[in-house]
Amino acid sequence: MIRLRQNFFPRFFKTGPGQYGEGDTFIGVTVPNQRTVAKEFKELPLGEIRVLLNSPVHEHRLTALFILVLKFKAARKHPEERTKIKDFYLDNLDRVNNWDLVDSSAHEILGTWLTEQEDHSILYTLSESDNLWYQRVAVIATFPFIRRDDYRHTLALAGKLLHHKHDLIHKAVGWALRDLGKRDRSELLKFLDRHAGDMPRTMLRYAIEHLSDTQRAHYMKKQ
Repeated sequence: MIRLRQNFFPRFFKTGPGQYGEGDTFIGVTVPNQRTVAKEFKELPLGEIRVLLNSPVHEHRLTALFILVLKFKAARKHPEERTKIKDFYLDNLDRVNNWDLVDSSAHEILGTWLTEQEDHSILYTLSESDNLWYQRVAVIATFPFIRRDDYRHTLALAGKLLHHKHDLIHKAVGWALRDLGKRDRSELLKFLDRHAGDMPRTMLRYAIEHLSDTQRAHYMKKQ
């Protein structure tokens, strides 16, 4: 059964005038239903995926990205095909224009592809963009590096974006730091010792979520 939440989604994704999702259109299809559709159409060619990405309907774009992620994973043993999908993703990055679209695709496609490359400069190019979503893509794309115990890009971007004005970047950076801290507590604590006093409150709260009560209180007092 297809479940619809047409009235809830526009409020949740801030589509009102002046909000980050202004003008986005929703038909109310839930994520589990979209994933089901994506699996059914995982063989959809890139040209048809582009049609979905160009749709004004949010769920069309998200389903397109679910399909693209499935295609990327299926091409695990075919690096040329993976590069083609990564290029397609970057060519259409302007359509990855809300936080759930970013969070469902940036680490799965761009981040994973980059871990297999020597040149990671695209992360910094994206982080220096004026586009909020490109900046979030850069942060989220560092998650596969974290899971390989490579923290340099997460820490570098966290420093670069420390004074960003938007809470969606604060949340993304804090989330990445929290994941880093799960794997290497000492690296997180070193970053917090240097920057806790300058971090946006939301970023700090996300970053320290898995610390002890005493440690959380210590860093919150630096605000």
